[in-house]
Amino acid sequence: MSAFESFPLGQPGFVNNILDRAAHLRGNDERLMAMESDARSRAYVVHRDSLVVKKEGEGVRALLSIDEALKCGANPGTIFLGLRDGAAVFGMGISAAAAENLMTRNDVIVSDLRGMATQGLVPPGELSAIAMAKSMVNWHQRHGYCANCGQRTAMKEGGWKRDCPACKTEHFPRTDPVVIMLVTHGDKCLLGRAPRFLPGMYSCLAGFVEAAETIEDAVRREVFEEAGIRCTDVSYYMTQPWPYPSSLMIGCTARAANDDIVVDRAELEDARWFDRDEARLMITRKHPDGLAGPHPFAIAHHLLGRWVHGGAT
Repeated sequence: MSAFESFPLGQPGFVNNILDRAAHLRGNDERLMAMESDARSRAYVVHRDSLVVKKEGEGVRALLSIDEALKCGANPGTIFLGLRDGAAVFGMGISAAAAENLMTRNDVIVSDLRGMATQGLVPPGELSAIAMAKSMVNWHQRHGYCANCGQRTAMKEGGWKRDCPACKTEHFPRTDPVVIMLVTHGDKCLLGRAPRFLPGMYSCLAGFVEAAETIEDAVRREVFEEAGIRCTDVSYYMTQPWPYPSSLMIGCTARAANDDIVVDRAELEDARWFDRDEARLMITRKHPDGLAGPHPFAIAHHLLGRWVHGGAT
């Protein structure tokens, strides 16, 4: 299945969750412990930006049994992600040493999640649940100590909270809002490229929402800061969870009030206007100069694709 078939317009990666989050079970320690021991329970095992998968024939399987996960060296502390067909699904982390040991095995692979997703190795329907596991495991690994008093905190509520036994502060996982926008001016759209992008790739501009800032103001500010373009008519399109480490991409469109670009070289390597025909060639990987748009896995592709096909801006 091609990337365009795996992520049709309006359905980027990480948006279709197959799990019932079953939040009412998070405070039931006895039930959670019983589910961890249930042979039907499964787990996603993540290490930094990578996923541990089992080889199965020509493909791979991301959902492991708890026993398989533990034999891979996964940490026993599990994060309750929810239920799938009545069976519990957990998120589990793994140390760098354990992940390195897996490199010598022939039955498992530790590979970059984004790469596996864009290559279609992991079913699109599983990506949202994996994103949950990745974001939550990463949060626990980075927030083991109380930000208020510095004491070691303890996992609670099925992994959805950490409590400080010393000062009683409760710590909850956070999601960082990021605006990503397609800006148009007549029959042209604004795309930029960051130095980290693959050669020839251009995408929508994006940036974090700052404290006490609306989504609309964040769109206007980021576009002006990065490209010197003033925007009007900011509209919402859709969101995409983005587990790097835990963001929510807020897809928007906007209209440019001017077209003279001033690139912030600290943020972008280049920014320019593209007409619909050129943008169509870019997202279909047919541009004569080798230019390319964002992968269908990302919300930026869907913002651009909707506009290319005549959608609202």
